[in-house]
Amino acid sequence: MIAKVKNFLGEVKVELQKASWPWDPKEKGFRRYKELTDSTLVVVIAMLLLGGYVALFDFVLVNFVHFFTRLH
Repeated sequence: MIAKVKNFLGEVKVELQKASWPWDPKEKGFRRYKELTDSTLVVVIAMLLLGGYVALFDFVLVNFVHFFTRLH
């Protein structure tokens, strides 16, 4: 059982070393993660824009339906 776990963790380590990581190992400090922070910023901006679009569309649709379904 323990041998299987050690073997698995060893294989995981080998596979992770083959992976392409979103940072430059030659850079030091926070600048090392420039690609990662840029990608995160793009995702956050995209989600804010999409959320704004959905909220605006929802607001317009609710008011449109309310306008035609008034009971007055």
